[in-house]
This record gives sequence, C-alpha cells and structure tokens, in this order.
Amino acid sequence: MTNTDDRYYQPTDIKDALQTIQKLFNTYTDAPLTPELMAYHQKLVNQLATNLLPLAQQHDKLRITQINSMMAVMQDWLKLRLNGQVFGGKMQHFKFVSNQKAQYKRRVHKIRGNQNHRASRH
Repeated sequence: MTNTDDRYYQPTDIKDALQTIQKLFNTYTDAPLTPELMAYHQKLVNQLATNLLPLAQQHDKLRITQINSMMAVMQDWLKLRLNGQVFGGKMQHFKFVSNQKAQYKRRVHKIRGNQNHRASRH
C-alpha cells in the first residue's frame, strides 16, 4: 500500500508554495462558478492567510507584500465572478496581469512595384 502523504505536494519554501497556489488559481479562473469551486478557492485563500503569511512575517518582507497582493487578486476574482462579470486576466509574478494587450495598426505598402517584399510603416 502507498502512503497517503505521498499523494500531496509538499512545497520546499514559501516561494514554491506561492507559485503552486498561483498555478492552481490560474487553472480555474475561467471555470464556471460552482459551490465546490468557491469552497476550493476559499481554502487556497485561507492557506495564504493562515499558513504562509505567518511564515513570511518571520523571514521576508517581500513575501509579505506578494502574499497580500495574491490575496487581494483572489478576493477580487471572487467578487467579480459573484457579480457575473469576467475576470479578464491571470496572476503572474503574484500580481494581476490583464489579457488585454495593445494593438497597433499597420500600413503595408509595396516597395518598387512588382516585388513581393513588403515594408510596414507603423
């Protein structure tokens, strides 16, 4: 028989745990909101607040700001989804990153008539 403790991922340090939570959060940001998903989300936020924040307060100020930023993004996600709105982004480097990127208009013109080379003027 296998040990049940081997099934669960054990992070090596605070940064590894934050990256794991960030990866898990990004997997379900666009999923339909169900009671199970809300319970799972609250469990992850609770892990940040009760387990990782006290450890970060003992060691590293940078991790404290990253944990607070992650908790704010995750709480905003829940508020938006409960209001029926789209989240429109993901968490990257423990901060919110929008999916909307700048689009640039391009004007393509041919150079000297019958060649296939095109130059773009931005």
